[in-house]
This record gives sequence, C-alpha cells and structure tokens, in this order.
Amino acid sequence: MQRLIGEFEIGSVHVGAGDLFLIAGPCVIESEAHAMKMAEAIHSVTRDLAIPYIFKASYDKANRTSLKSFRGPGIREGTRILRKIAETHRIPVLTDIHEPEHAEVVAEAADVLQIPAFLCRQTDLLVAAAKTGRAINVKKGQFVAPWDMRHAVEKIRESGNDRVFLTERGSSFGYNNLVVDMRALAIMRNLAPVVFDATHSVQLPSAGAEDNGQPRQSGGQPEFIPVLSRAAVAAGVDGVFLEVHDNPAQAKSDGANALPLSKLKETLQQLLAVHRAARLVAQK
Repeated sequence: MQRLIGEFEIGSVHVGAGDLFLIAGPCVIESEAHAMKMAEAIHSVTRDLAIPYIFKASYDKANRTSLKSFRGPGIREGTRILRKIAETHRIPVLTDIHEPEHAEVVAEAADVLQIPAFLCRQTDLLVAAAKTGRAINVKKGQFVAPWDMRHAVEKIRESGNDRVFLTERGSSFGYNNLVVDMRALAIMRNLAPVVFDATHSVQLPSAGAEDNGQPRQSGGQPEFIPVLSRAAVAAGVDGVFLEVHDNPAQAKSDGANALPLSKLKETLQQLLAVHRAARLVAQK
C-alpha cells in the first residue's frame, strides 16, 4: 500500500509514516489499579520491541449487549484515570466517545478520540470530535462499505481537522458473525491512515450464551487474532489495535475476544517480522 494520505503525529507516534504502531489496552477501565497495571505491562513490552504505543480503554461502554453489563467508571473518573496513565507513562491515550457533549471534556484527557463503529455516520459526533483538535480514530461500521468511509473522513476534515485515521473491525456476515475483507484495508488507505482491529474482528456479536443468570455477552474466536493481524500487516496497515487483558476469562467486557497479556510479546514479534518483510518487498 502506498503511504501518501494524512501523515501526522500523536505525541511520539508517527501515524502514516511507514512505522507500525500499536493501540492496546483492556476494553473498559475496570478499576484505576487494573488500568494502571495493564498500561505498565503493555508499555514494558512495547519498549522492549521499540514499537510506538497508544494506550486504549473505555470509560463507558454504551453499547453493551445487556442492560446488566458492566459499562465502566463514567466520564469524569474515567478521564482522570486516562490522564494519570498518560502522565505516568508518557504515552498517548485513546478512548471512545458516544455523545457530542462528551467531546470537549474527554479531549482534555485523551490524545485520540475514537468514534465507535455503530456511530461512524453520526455527523454531530464526528464534527464535535473534529473541533477539539485531537486526533480522531473512526472505526468502520460493520454495515459500511470501505469506500463509503470517505464521508466520515470528509466530515472531519471539512470541520477543520486533518488528524484522522480509520480502523477496520470486520463486517457483518449473517447473524452473530463477522468477516474481514482484506481489500478494505487498501481501499480505505486511499482515504486516510488505516489501523486493523484484530480483536473486535474475531468477535461473535451477541453470540454468547446465558450462564447461570449472568447477562448475555458477545462471544469470540481469539485463536484467529494472530493470523488476521499478520495478514493485515502484510497488506500494509499503519497500525494494529488489540484489546489485551491479563485474565480474559474474568474481563468485565469483551473478554471472549481479548488477547491474553501473556501472548502479546510473541504476537508483536510476529507482526514486526511481517512488517519488515513487507517493507523489503515494497522497496523492490
């Protein structure tokens, strides 16, 4: 893939410049202690491998399957924790917003505002995020063709913000299933830098079973995270998005499709090897 569109920086992370970067963290802020622990552990791995890193966690999961599902600590406590992580580890942080009114508040704490996949067509949300001046990550809706993501990009750029990138997270394939069309990565790379979300792409939306009265949760196939992420890196993405947890079975959100922390280093080593090989091929 050619890297001609939308190069910019998020702190020390160069987006669209040819170097692979990582967005990773737990799906949701479960507690301050857990978020700090995960940030430290993931940052340690990325430092060892010299891969630029953006921490990710949500302060509110507004689109959980069940009304009883854990949503997070809320905007004020969540943004306080995110800013503490950024200042402690001197790394950029990313979190998602669901309402236009949240954009300015969250922008005071986060370096990247993420537009959730289900909301990628919401004009007021995109414009409010753009006007903060923060970098914007728009996740491609499971229902949106890759070429139609140009509309989201245009809304942000025409609102005065060129610091936008897109994230592929799979497309709906029948009920309770997603597939990844690798062509989408190249198509969207003509619009803006592209990240591949390897963990949500193996999600089985709303496909989890009831368990002793516990709320229904989405299922997942995390065994396919390495193969899909390797394929995406070979295709030329700018970054990889991974939800990582030290104990996925006990995660309060999306544990079924999270990458275990114990497998992070090995996975990143594979991705970096693929990335080096792909760059050599592209230079010939």
